[in-house]
Amino acid sequence: MSAGTLITSAPLDPMAVVRAVDPAGIGAVVTFLGLVRDHNLGRRVLHLEYEAYEALARRGLDLIVTEATAQWPAVRLAIHHRTGRMEIGEASVAIAAASPHRAHAFAAARYAIERIKQIVPIWKHEYFEGGDVWIEGATADPGNSEAREQALKIACA
Repeated sequence: MSAGTLITSAPLDPMAVVRAVDPAGIGAVVTFLGLVRDHNLGRRVLHLEYEAYEALARRGLDLIVTEATAQWPAVRLAIHHRTGRMEIGEASVAIAAASPHRAHAFAAARYAIERIKQIVPIWKHEYFEGGDVWIEGATADPGNSEAREQALKIACA
């Protein structure tokens, strides 16, 4: 069952994503934070800006929660993604997966981040010393079963 998805321009709170999965009585909670790093492709990154087609992005995040809970029925999954300007070290995405068994929590969290990269219409604008560039965002059709299977394979590796 979906524990919640959120797209916000406010700074992400890692404990809020944990609370969203209601971990009481659960055996494992796995969290993943995607942070803005200070380098990419040999360039010094100054900051990032994320843009989203919010209605479709939210639909994509909800689909990921639905897919993950179909694969791992006991898992509670929450995904929070940030938009707007982010400085080095700030979290752009926070994922929490709660499950009675740690293996399922780890797999569901990994699956979620892989699917976000595949299907959620959120785009990254990277500003670096000497310029800026848009980083390619999601390119897979949410209904593409090959992409889904690839994410599942990575998550369960």
